[in-house]
Amino acid sequence: MITGRLRLLGQLFYTFLRMGPVTFGGGYAMIPVIEREVTVKRRWIEEHEMSEVLSVSGSAPGGIGVNAAAFIGYRLAGMPGAASAIVGITLPTFIIAILLSAGYAVFGGYAKIEAALQGIHAAVFGLILVAAYRMGRNAVYDMTTFLSAACTVVLLISASIHPLFLIASGIWAGISFVIVKQKLGMVVRLNKDADTGAEADGSSAPKVPAYADYYIADGI
Repeated sequence: MITGRLRLLGQLFYTFLRMGPVTFGGGYAMIPVIEREVTVKRRWIEEHEMSEVLSVSGSAPGGIGVNAAAFIGYRLAGMPGAASAIVGITLPTFIIAILLSAGYAVFGGYAKIEAALQGIHAAVFGLILVAAYRMGRNAVYDMTTFLSAACTVVLLISASIHPLFLIASGIWAGISFVIVKQKLGMVVRLNKDADTGAEADGSSAPKVPAYADYYIADGI
């Protein structure tokens, strides 16, 4: 029992340790890698649960990548699991940030370095778009969620509203929509596949996300 728990803690640490060096661009650029690793390769959690983890992680203070690691680690192994995941995902990033800062202080004025950084910006933008698509595909599944997402985007772009206010408003809006639908006798769906419960062919096997990205090679 103890050996199995220690092995799980080691897997959490090692898995998130390997994610850090390959996920430049911050927490949102890290999401596709984390999701692929924990839902497809490791199968630690289901895809719809990952969407909920990302929603909570993005709403909580701090970086979404570190928050997601903490939630996943805690879900699997309690506080030791959360600590293992957090240390694993932050350690390489901390070391790389120091090395890059020192390197940029010396070579930051070179034209080739500036060109490389511009290329990194474009790649990070693509990773963030993939993360937005993956989250949106699971979070937006009917007209109510579509209108909520659209209104949030419009308010963020056009008005100086603090994101915390929008998050709180989204919580109350979601609760209110469910209550109203229930009173009107409408079908209430709380996730994309709530009304199916299985695959179209009748299989109850978990659905594997079908999208092209990369994930870390087999390890422990």
